[in-house]
Amino acid sequence: MIVINIDVMLARRKMSSGELAQRVGISPANLSILKTGKAKALRISTLDSLCKALDCSPGDILEHRPG
Repeated sequence: MIVINIDVMLARRKMSSGELAQRVGISPANLSILKTGKAKALRISTLDSLCKALDCSPGDILEHRPG
């Protein structure tokens, strides 16, 4: 299972979800879908924008957990 750790990165950066959504250029609803793990897909361009906004690498956001 792939886990998306956007909440962890938001807390580390002391940034709100709304601010991140605005910086990335996605709706708060779509960001919520990513945060809750309900997304079926994630565009590479969106991942790139998330990494730029959060000043991190993809491995900081995405995690693989067995099961």
